[in-house]
Amino acid sequence: MLRQAAQAAAGGQQYPAATLYLVATPIGNLADMSLRAIHALSLVDALACEDTRQGGGLLRHLGLHKPLIALHQHNEREASATVLARLAAGERVAYASDAGTPAISDPGAVLVQEVVAAGYRVLPLPGPSSAVTALSVAGDTAARGFAFAGFLPTKAGERRTALQAVLAIEGQSQVVFEAPHRIVELIALLAELAPTRRVTVCRELTKQFESIHTAQAAALPAWLAADAQRQRGEFVLVLHALAPQAAAGDELPAEVLRVLALLAAELPLKQAVALAAQISGAPRNRLYDAGLALKRGGDE
Repeated sequence: MLRQAAQAAAGGQQYPAATLYLVATPIGNLADMSLRAIHALSLVDALACEDTRQGGGLLRHLGLHKPLIALHQHNEREASATVLARLAAGERVAYASDAGTPAISDPGAVLVQEVVAAGYRVLPLPGPSSAVTALSVAGDTAARGFAFAGFLPTKAGERRTALQAVLAIEGQSQVVFEAPHRIVELIALLAELAPTRRVTVCRELTKQFESIHTAQAAALPAWLAADAQRQRGEFVLVLHALAPQAAAGDELPAEVLRVLALLAAELPLKQAVALAAQISGAPRNRLYDAGLALKRGGDE
């Protein structure tokens, strides 16, 4: 019945030969598979996939049987040659990563580059995305858009530097992915660098034990430690944007001003502003103006 519904909904559309189809697949809930994606998979001559066990399981769920091509981060360029050979023979080939939309913190970008360079078409079949799903439920009313950071570096020094850079970006929600064995470390670092920043922590999105929690970063280590289940599964974090100031005379939040005052009492103004920006995520130009005002007030 599912394939019949897919045929009825999407069968009248064009599915050209010698084309690569990028197929978004569910991030946890199989019911999120689109009818158009199901129909396209029924038409293709082969499925390239990040993990053939995952791709094969998806096909079996849909009652389909297709040749599988393993294409992952360690063999993407070599496997792309196999896909190109099939396209040269006039076949339709689909590519699906393990979950979500291909080429977004997943393999697929090299494949697309190779296929386009060879003169073949690439058609996207949109669908589930954990980044967009998390953004939709974050309720970040201060954001003027978003940026996708993906997975941060695993080495401690590089991770700190990368997170500081992400936190310094103004006016945008920032989407970060994290694995369960590093979530405690990441949350602790967030609490240290930006204690007042609101963060939405999404775990196991669309799955049976999905959880979504929003709080200031300073409160998250205790929340995470309160229940061992909260440290399990795949994580998507949305770092909320700071609320834009309506006018140049608007005051910074009291907590930010307190941090700036403490730093400015011990450090040169430029250094105090740089550290306050890293900690709070507030704009450097506004922190500098506030710091000058603090200096003037102390001199009077």
